[in-house]
Amino acid sequence: MKEQYNVSLRCATCGCDDKFEFNEDKSYVKCTFCNREYLGGVEELTELNEDLIDEVKEEMEQDVTTYIHDELKKAFKGNKYIKIK
Repeated sequence: MKEQYNVSLRCATCGCDDKFEFNEDKSYVKCTFCNREYLGGVEELTELNEDLIDEVKEEMEQDVTTYIHDELKKAFKGNKYIKIK
């Protein structure tokens, strides 16, 4: 299982993910590639990138499920009364 999962937020207009300017408290974000301004800041940009965040959540769920399944198999290995499929 991974220790850390990363999501790169993208501009809703141009799709660029590395050309952002922020103010100190990140309540204002501007894409310097297409000059789109997000007056809601990082919260607005996060809402617009829900699909990317959901993809990472699904990946995490799959990794956790696999990890738990493997750990249970290890814990009950050799036990003839409990079988994990």
